[in-house]
Amino acid sequence: MPLRKIKPFTFKTLFLSAFVFASFNVYAQVTIPVKPMIIVIDAGHGGKDGSTRGLFSKEKDVALQTALLLGETIEKEMENTKIIYTRTEDVFIPLYERIAIANRAHADLFISIHCNSMPASMRGRTHTNGVETFVSGSGRLGEQDVAVRENASILLEKDYKSNYEGYNPDDPESFIILSLMKNAYRRQSIKLASLIQQQYIKTGRVDRGVKEQSLAVLAKAGMPAVLTEIGFISNPEEEEYINSLTGRQEIVQNIKNAIMEYRKLMMVN
Repeated sequence: MPLRKIKPFTFKTLFLSAFVFASFNVYAQVTIPVKPMIIVIDAGHGGKDGSTRGLFSKEKDVALQTALLLGETIEKEMENTKIIYTRTEDVFIPLYERIAIANRAHADLFISIHCNSMPASMRGRTHTNGVETFVSGSGRLGEQDVAVRENASILLEKDYKSNYEGYNPDDPESFIILSLMKNAYRRQSIKLASLIQQQYIKTGRVDRGVKEQSLAVLAKAGMPAVLTEIGFISNPEEEEYINSLTGRQEIVQNIKNAIMEYRKLMMVN
């Protein structure tokens, strides 16, 4: 059997081989676009759910203004992010629908903005102040004061018993129902809440800590989720602060910086 004649290696062959290799190398280095970080920002209360107020402002209005500024700031100062609001005007959104918006969007974070308050009888006279951030958890039945106040919105919903599996805000034992709706992202939620509190402290705010309570708006979150109380609207000084442009910008920067730090930590881990 005659031997097959092998073609001599020519400059043309070398050039074509180099071209194919270079083309493949360029193709291999094409980067796949990174999915944007989806952040759902929830302005607490709204519409008919808006009785909490200070001497001259309402919680629902302060929460909305802060939420909108936070979203705008994140979009300007953080690359590759997408902001979704649960509301952008003074309307009532059921608590279960707020977190459902985040779940449907496959959000990476859910942040609910609220103002703290003492009883109406102490409005304008209390010196209680500071900031605290909550995550979904059982807490203690005797320490569910914030949960009682925030979950009271449920009673404004037509089918609240079916929406929250029989939950009744007037029955302390009903907190057990919400505590059983465990957030699988508890560890990440606590981390984000801690970072937010640390940022508040850097600007001189009084730290009331990170706490777990049976909050309906966070119970069914499919992502790290926190509710942050940006100040006491029942305290005259803090009401002035959270209504001022300077104060609001400072609060927004605190939360944004915490999100940036959280993202860096998650990328490393």
